Amino acid sequence: MNVAILGGTGPFGRGLATRLVDEGVEVVIGSRDPDRAREAAAEIGCRGLRNEAAVAGMDIVILAVNAEAALATAGAVRDLLRSPLMSVASELEFAAGRAVPRASAKSLAERTAEIVDVPVVSGLHSLAAGKLARAKPDEDAIVCGGDREAMRVALELAQLLIAGRAIDVGPLSVARALEGLTAAILNVNRRYKTHAGIRFTGLP
Repeated sequence: MNVAILGGTGPFGRGLATRLVDEGVEVVIGSRDPDRAREAAAEIGCRGLRNEAAVAGMDIVILAVNAEAALATAGAVRDLLRSPLMSVASELEFAAGRAVPRASAKSLAERTAEIVDVPVVSGLHSLAAGKLARAKPDEDAIVCGGDREAMRVALELAQLLIAGRAIDVGPLSVARALEGLTAAILNVNRRYKTHAGIRFTGLP
């Protein structure tokens, strides 16, 4: 599998890249700054390129930039994308020390899908960067999307990251719930001084 991680110089992108490289995946870290991309890639053991160059020839591209930059980054690579795009960011606000989802009729993933001409999937919102960088977390990963082939690739990728199960939770509209889940997990982590994950019970 060939994977590009746009925003791969940030904490979550680095965690993803580290875990995928350890699993034998061909990873390219993308950044607006190619020097930063190459520096991060050298530490992890993969390639680093400018975002626009990173997306070529990939099985899937992960949009791992922060939420504020996600739509602009998707627009910048739109004409170069030929493979599915995975949205992993969540738009959150913070009030009185608590995270809450930003009020919006559509998820960030759905708005990304309106910009690009390739299938968009959403997922990995419950995974923590620090855990990924150390080992496979003993938890499940959840992914949603409407394109069958894109979901197949996304679930295969998600399974490489975790010791639990990669789970299809429905169409792309479910990304509204997944992005909100990030707020819930952040609040649990803050309240209980932990790094929580999720596991589904009752599955065959």
